[in-house]
Amino acid sequence: MTAFVALLRAVNVGGTGKLPMSELKAMCEALGFDGVRTYIASGNVVFTSRKSVSAVKKALEARLEAFAGKPVGVMVRTAAEMQAVLKANPFPKAPGNRTVAIFLDAKPPADTLAAVKGRKDEEIGLGLREIYVHYGDGMGQSKLVIPAAKAGTARNMNTIATLAKMAAEL
Repeated sequence: MTAFVALLRAVNVGGTGKLPMSELKAMCEALGFDGVRTYIASGNVVFTSRKSVSAVKKALEARLEAFAGKPVGVMVRTAAEMQAVLKANPFPKAPGNRTVAIFLDAKPPADTLAAVKGRKDEEIGLGLREIYVHYGDGMGQSKLVIPAAKAGTARNMNTIATLAKMAAEL
């Protein structure tokens, strides 16, 4: 059994994509996932499964699309990959609530940094399948646009640390 972390895109953010976490938990259990636990209301779930990463992603996206009536993006990482994302944070001294990893399905494109617009004091680093951003003045004031991040989903380092711990405990 492999422990997984699934991160849903655009769920319960800004009035879009309403999905009660109890419903997400029930969906995961119906898909045969074990030890299912959700974390905060923004679409974070940990569980174990014998399925591959791609099979987990495909099953969860199909179930969520049936529920929502539209595609819902899901980024899936194993517990080990989530721990690696945490360790690879290029801004470890920055506050965890001002540093995010934007999770992608693939390696960030070569032109990721060149395509950035609206950059002020934000620091940006690239990971294996993540884009790290430290928002010096906080996200609320930022005008940063990262085109490569459009299909991704962001979580701050505090949330990533909690999810990595939850997945490691499964």
